[in-house]
Amino acid sequence: MSIRPVKKLIKAKPTLEGAGVHLRRAFGFGNTSDFDPFLLLDDFRNDNPDDYLAGFPWHPHRGIETITYVLAGTVEHGDSIGNRGRIGAGDIQWMTAGSGILHQEMPKGDPTGKMHGFQLWANLPSSLKMTPPRYQEIKSADIPEVTDDDGTQARIVCGEFWGKRGLVEGIAADPVYVDITVPPGKRKTFAVETKSHAFAYVFAGSGKFCNASEPLAVPTESVGWLDTTPPTEADNRSLVLFDTGDEVTVQAGEKGVRFLLVSGSPLREPVAWYGPIVMNTQDELRQAYEELRQGTFLKHGDTRK
Repeated sequence: MSIRPVKKLIKAKPTLEGAGVHLRRAFGFGNTSDFDPFLLLDDFRNDNPDDYLAGFPWHPHRGIETITYVLAGTVEHGDSIGNRGRIGAGDIQWMTAGSGILHQEMPKGDPTGKMHGFQLWANLPSSLKMTPPRYQEIKSADIPEVTDDDGTQARIVCGEFWGKRGLVEGIAADPVYVDITVPPGKRKTFAVETKSHAFAYVFAGSGKFCNASEPLAVPTESVGWLDTTPPTEADNRSLVLFDTGDEVTVQAGEKGVRFLLVSGSPLREPVAWYGPIVMNTQDELRQAYEELRQGTFLKHGDTRK
């Protein structure tokens, strides 16, 4: 068994999206090869309704899947093929945009005004770019949960983990997406498929993601020669990108650590990406935007009319 070294440790960056939603972007709109088949991870967490209520009004997607995981508050959604609904704390919505869809997502806070969730984008292979759109919505009570003897907890969004399988099915990259909580001071190792790309996103507490038999400080993406004291722990809003191996090890800090552990099989295909549309070539991208202009983008009708 080989523990995956840490390739990068980076902090999520403040970003403005939609109609003015303040969020943190862990990765996206940069080098896609390190995270392949994943494209983007946003952490939309806020206690101020003015920073998120404008939401994400009607916009298109093609060629990708969006995975929304809500921890606090709700997200009301609707789309061009007739889906309407609301996902709340602990719920998951997995949308396969495929050949094209128009949708909107409008976040609302809990009674205290708090809103928290994540959106992950997964790429589709060229063979499925134009597949019919579909939704998979999983309620919190139906998400498999496992608690180990030492108190470590895992909520399985999708994929196989600790003998349980998430309810999201039929995803080309065969991803594993798990919400993991490790108690204070505990050291824990998790198996990860050797051929998959993998990352962790810490959103509570802190921990050291180790690459040897003893806890080590993680290397960090350099910010210049003045950066003489790199962080020794991955804390809140830290993204840890792993190198190759078949295990991931974490040493939880004094307050424990909670993180998303995500892995998937790389597609290794060219990426042509602009805004909410991701294709394989620039010609395909231009065609998608021309279809938007001409009103021929949707291949499966528009029930909003």
